[in-house]
Amino acid sequence: MRSFTFFERVSRAFRDHGSNFKLVLLCTTVSGGGVLAYGEAVGASEAAVTEKKKVVVLGTGWAGTSFLKNLDNPRYEVHVVSPRNYFAFTPLLPSVTCGTVEARSIVEPVRNIFRKKKVDVQFSEAECLKIDAANRKVYCRSSINNNLKEKDEFVVDYDYLIIAVGANVNTFNTPGVMENCHFLKEVEDAQKIRRTVIDCFERASLPSVSEEERKRILHFAIVGGGPTGVEFAAALHDFVTEDLVNLYPGIKDLVKITLLEAGDHILSMFDKRITAFAEDKFRRDGIDVKTGSMVVKVSDKEISTKEMKNGGEITSIPYGMAVWSTGIGTRPFIRDFMSQIGQTNRRAIATDEWLRVEATDNVYSLGDCATINQRKVMEDIAAIFKKADKDNSGTLTVKEFQEVLADICERYPQVELYLKSNQMHDLADLLKESKGDVKKESIELNIEELKTALSKVDSQMKFLPATAQVASQQGTYLAKCFNRMEECEKNPEGPIRFRGEGRHRFKPFRYKHLGQFAPLGGEQTAAQLPGDWVSIGHSSQWLWYSVYASKQVSWRTRALVVSDWTRRFIFGRDSSQI
Repeated sequence: MRSFTFFERVSRAFRDHGSNFKLVLLCTTVSGGGVLAYGEAVGASEAAVTEKKKVVVLGTGWAGTSFLKNLDNPRYEVHVVSPRNYFAFTPLLPSVTCGTVEARSIVEPVRNIFRKKKVDVQFSEAECLKIDAANRKVYCRSSINNNLKEKDEFVVDYDYLIIAVGANVNTFNTPGVMENCHFLKEVEDAQKIRRTVIDCFERASLPSVSEEERKRILHFAIVGGGPTGVEFAAALHDFVTEDLVNLYPGIKDLVKITLLEAGDHILSMFDKRITAFAEDKFRRDGIDVKTGSMVVKVSDKEISTKEMKNGGEITSIPYGMAVWSTGIGTRPFIRDFMSQIGQTNRRAIATDEWLRVEATDNVYSLGDCATINQRKVMEDIAAIFKKADKDNSGTLTVKEFQEVLADICERYPQVELYLKSNQMHDLADLLKESKGDVKKESIELNIEELKTALSKVDSQMKFLPATAQVASQQGTYLAKCFNRMEECEKNPEGPIRFRGEGRHRFKPFRYKHLGQFAPLGGEQTAAQLPGDWVSIGHSSQWLWYSVYASKQVSWRTRALVVSDWTRRFIFGRDSSQI
């Protein structure tokens, strides 16, 4: 009876304090039988319990979603805050405007993305109102409209903050743009454009509308000759000529598409061969390309442009629908945050090469709302010289420089770009160029000669474009850094700290350009791929199909997009307003 009471007490203690007990139960038969129980209490102080760091992610765009997909360290507790509870494949938004692809086919609920991950992730459908960097707090407001209160507001604390909220449309303070123009940054924008296009055709078909008014209603003006504006113009032209002319035969000859660009050429960021082909193709297709035309005012029925080449002449263009697809601006709460940390009068948040916001320790920013402030070689030339001059002789030999060459190229990528652009094999060739025709082994430079040799290197510095490709790579990079945070604290893997001791924890972010596409309509696409390889035509269109299908975030959206393309080939585009 006594042994049973003892067992009962041990069992109750195990149930009440299971996390602090190790229980080994040995049952054996000795003489009349007996039970031996051994309990080892482990105090809470001895238990290896690691408190999770709280990571707050603002935004579910390319940067934020890429970070969430690749984060797999269970030591973090993640709280995602975004006004939309889905990820949108934005490169296909022009296809949504014309019914080539359905809106639901390019969106994936963010909860599907992280629900099977071993990281603890919480999502709140809300917008950020304010970031309190000093107290590590984020003030948010629910974006759900059907709640009982006006708007639910709440505060989220963080150990690390990831700002990936993208950017607003930049109207350049042009009067009437916000009131009268459509934009193409969100799924809702694409759906609104699609409904407006059909509305224009339906209104123009009414018997009470005059001929002149029909021409105005069916004039579609697109402001901005970048990739988005060009692709939308091409998609709209295909929609009109391949589908809508069959449904509205009486007004097909009244349709006009105009592309307005303030610069000298459209697609100025592409190779000149692509720019020339695109402009020529658009003119053949009947798309009116007006370069050197800067929009200065937009009313409800007219667009006023200033001709940059003809002495600033102001002309007015009547239109039925206008789409503004140029420029990106800063969100209000981002401007407030930038003022807190001393980054006023900037277009985007300045970060270092590790995507950490300058003047902060625990805030990171990536995507369209941030820009990397690459450090210049000439700013650190004295520190580089001192670090390389190990014998303190006051001069550098080629051998001494070669020992830190890899760290220099990794820390300052413009050095490697400068060597490649000047067809130099290594830094020794650069040093030899400054010293003249001397054998590499005998070259020695003082600090002034080194300054002369590297004086032109910083000219290779370039800002990264605000594209989905850049944002996605930044999200992946930062997630990998967070996954290995503890390991790299102990064993840093980055380049030498030229202005300090030791090494940086991580290698700096390095963007790898994988190429870019510009669909031009008529099943033709221009592709500019690494290695200065340019391809234009139908073969590039099929490459575009394969790349955009493979880059979908889930098999569900991949299947839906491919099925939409197949449906379009068989039945044509959907011209309904739903």
